[in-house]
Amino acid sequence: MPNITGTEQIEYLKELRVNIDELTGEMENFAFLNKIPILDWKASEFLQQLVKIKEPTNVLEIGTAIGYSTIMIAKNLSENSIIDTIELSRINVPLARRYIERSGLSGKINIIEGDALKVIPELDKKYDFIFLDSDKEDYLALFNEVLPKLNTKGILFVDNLLWKGNIALKEIPEKFKKSASIIKEFNRKFCSNEILEAKIYPIGDGVGVGIKK
Repeated sequence: MPNITGTEQIEYLKELRVNIDELTGEMENFAFLNKIPILDWKASEFLQQLVKIKEPTNVLEIGTAIGYSTIMIAKNLSENSIIDTIELSRINVPLARRYIERSGLSGKINIIEGDALKVIPELDKKYDFIFLDSDKEDYLALFNEVLPKLNTKGILFVDNLLWKGNIALKEIPEKFKKSASIIKEFNRKFCSNEILEAKIYPIGDGVGVGIKK
């Protein structure tokens, strides 16, 4: 079966986007202009659908950036649900706080500033939904840290698993070789481990969805 999602198809799907509020558009534009990596809009819509289906009580996000995906998750949570989100960058945290305040969802969002590899072991609760979108070099280590924090039947959602398309290339550009090698190893571990039922989908930059057995 041929690949049917080229540029024209993506633009067509973009035209079908509905209920895109002003803040969402502003954040997408800000991230684009300032070269701040955020979740691709197609992956964001997929993420939001999963959150609606799962109806998690506790969510953990690793990699807040400017709060784009944090807000997308939070606005789909039930009244008593909360998302803990971890961010290391001292530049991103104030940006995220401002956007989250403007979203009116501050009551559902707890920002934790720090290194996720140090923060996660100190968290004293488990989660129904975990979203991993941080430094790719840390993916393998973070995978080992988050699995014990995920409830049975909980969902692990991971971004950037096709890494700008470089993962499948025979000749990977030099600047992506190290990170691509790490993600390849992560993908093997993600899809073959015995704890998750895991799949990778060609949405956005490649997203992984794992359900804990």
